[in-house]
Amino acid sequence: MSLSAEKIQKNYEKHLKIVDTYIGDRKDSIKSMINHMEETYVMAPASGKSWYHSAFAGGYVDHVNRVVEYAVKQSRLYEEMGGSIDYTEEELVFAALFHDLGKLGDGDSPNYIPQTDKWRQDKLSEMYTFNPDLDFMLIPDRSLFILQKFGIKVSKKEFLAIRLHDGVFDKANEAYFFSNVESSRQKTSIVSVLHSADFLASKIEYDIWKKNGGTSKPKRQKTTSSSGKAVNSSESLSKMLKNL
Repeated sequence: MSLSAEKIQKNYEKHLKIVDTYIGDRKDSIKSMINHMEETYVMAPASGKSWYHSAFAGGYVDHVNRVVEYAVKQSRLYEEMGGSIDYTEEELVFAALFHDLGKLGDGDSPNYIPQTDKWRQDKLSEMYTFNPDLDFMLIPDRSLFILQKFGIKVSKKEFLAIRLHDGVFDKANEAYFFSNVESSRQKTSIVSVLHSADFLASKIEYDIWKKNGGTSKPKRQKTTSSSGKAVNSSESLSKMLKNL
């Protein structure tokens, strides 16, 4: 599965519109960060293996936009069903926008690089691999690191939502979720709302991949422009969009 150059550009424009619509005083700092990372930001995948989710050029923004949409809808449903909303819409959207920011790398070097080993592509469905030059960090930790690197303030609820968005799928989060003391349970519902939105988005992206002929032995991922010309994910953004 791949996205056309037009779809990648459209997703990016939608992403920036989300920032304009929901984010207040931090908007300029956020746009400065995005501009600094633009090529990686636009072209990065959301995962490395095709059967995970959105492991193709432009997959990161595609996934994040979907998580934002689901989070807003999930929050409204949560409240309609009797849940307590103790966060602002900006906090929820901010956390959804940047929960996976660490997948872009450290702000200067990318996290994912194209897998060049054909055996790993064919046998393991590994379209991207991790950049060995990066210091190891859990994705949520790197997300928070990047935000502070660019001077973007994060509220306590945003911090918790980003840090814990993987729920108990990440063993590092168990101390936050498993407790015999009621007072130490999560006091904010933003964590559960974002986690469920991210989980559902990832599952639906997997379903979309399967419906589009996804198999355990995909070909190497490429992106196509409207001209039909294949575009490798490592090409520059300007080259990718020149045929629009």
